[in-house]
Amino acid sequence: MARYTGPTWKKSRRYGISLSGTGKELEKRPYAPGQHGPNQRKKLSEFGLQLQEKQKLRFMYGLTERQFRRLFEEAGNMKGIHGENFMILLESRLDNIVYRLGLARTRNQARQLVTHGHVTVDGGRVDIPSYRVAPGQMISLREKSQKLNVVEEAIEVNNFVPEYLTFDEDKREGTYTRFPERSELPSEINEALIVEFYSR
Repeated sequence: MARYTGPTWKKSRRYGISLSGTGKELEKRPYAPGQHGPNQRKKLSEFGLQLQEKQKLRFMYGLTERQFRRLFEEAGNMKGIHGENFMILLESRLDNIVYRLGLARTRNQARQLVTHGHVTVDGGRVDIPSYRVAPGQMISLREKSQKLNVVEEAIEVNNFVPEYLTFDEDKREGTYTRFPERSELPSEINEALIVEFYSR
């Protein structure tokens, strides 16, 4: 299955969360898209709730179903709570770290920066968005890429960097200091429903 490239604002309104992270999608019309969007009161089944939660998280991080499922199965082989491990693996992706550092305004923009070769990990160029960053690794921009307009704009509007990251705005570099705790990950996601979905 190919990566979803359709209208993300419709998806945000369908699931009731901002998939871009900016919150703009829900400002004017915080209800489902379509003619009957404002009046929908459809009660979801248990399966429907589980599927919705899975799709929410998948679209949030911009993964294909195959990537998502593979990562989920990998999380199941790790020690600890399956759902939390899965969230940590998603959060450790390079494109997500670039987004969390504030070098891009959305995960899609962060993915583009990575695939175009603007990002380095420990000084070496990495152009794979799914590259897994390990605690202690340093993420920065190549010297030629530090003055890109999209980067300047993103840093200007960013006012929050998670505690599990450190960021030096002048050098345009940050470090993934440790794995995040569950309280530092998206609170609007109920990962237990996703575990239930794949455990059927």
